[in-house]
Amino acid sequence: MSDTYKSPLILISNDDGVTAPGISFLVNQMMKLGEVVVVAPDKPQSGMGHAITLGNPLRLEKVTIFDGVEAYKCSGTPADCVKIAKHYVLHDRKPDLVVSGINHGANSSVNVIYSGTMSAAIEAAMEGLPSIGFSLCDHSHEADFSHCLDFVYNIAKKVLENPVEAGVALNVNFPAKSENSLKGIKICRQANAKWNEEFETRKDPFDSKYYWMKGEFENLDDGNDSDLYALENNYVSIVPCKYDLTDYNTIDTLKKIF
Repeated sequence: MSDTYKSPLILISNDDGVTAPGISFLVNQMMKLGEVVVVAPDKPQSGMGHAITLGNPLRLEKVTIFDGVEAYKCSGTPADCVKIAKHYVLHDRKPDLVVSGINHGANSSVNVIYSGTMSAAIEAAMEGLPSIGFSLCDHSHEADFSHCLDFVYNIAKKVLENPVEAGVALNVNFPAKSENSLKGIKICRQANAKWNEEFETRKDPFDSKYYWMKGEFENLDDGNDSDLYALENNYVSIVPCKYDLTDYNTIDTLKKIF
């Protein structure tokens, strides 16, 4: 090995919290590829999307959860964690890769909008850093990640060796563990799907009303090139995501109207 070789610096975050099992699996895989620093929420932050903390101070505390790894828990959101990692924890050190997860639960299709896991990856992409969000289609705290660990390692290794375009975050989803082996990787588009939601009215012990959101996920997409199709057919799905939400196809139409 050359004396000039520099081990890659890998920043890890998530939205399930610094003590979630998924992040431990991710840390173990990334340690094989380089130096790891963890900055993750001090509590679950699922469904926070790209929220950031503005009206309250952020708390940052060093933790000794991962052997041989510099790690911190942060009182903020996943996006906050990446921001404070870049501007404070790492100081003038630029990560070679930012990875988020492994999330307990899918972040395919429209779920990417709500995902705290992907918000950490997209925040990194906004800073021009190569980034990946990893998610498993299993919400259980005892979820089995063993079938996806080699894929996590290999995907991260390939991105380190072949960085994607600046501003792009990879959204990687794994089917839940089953008796069948994963068939491989499919590069996909985001499926057209939605949540059909309703609010159930309940009453607390003081007879005051409160509301509980529930819903069913509906796949509106019958294409064979979507992330949902890949996952349903036991493939790992990878969708390149950008933070630019502009619908360029509609610009000319709007110019004619306005």
